[in-house]
Amino acid sequence: MEEWLNFIQQIGFPIFVSFYLLHRLETKLEAIHKALVSLNVK
Repeated sequence: MEEWLNFIQQIGFPIFVSFYLLHRLETKLEAIHKALVSLNVK
């Protein structure tokens, strides 16, 4: 059980940071997509 807790503590933080960065990237990509679509509309 103690091994699992150490594993989660060591791996949990990088996973959290990865999900946070992916979420920020997704919102920026959506903004870029909207800007490109608005430029294409005539």
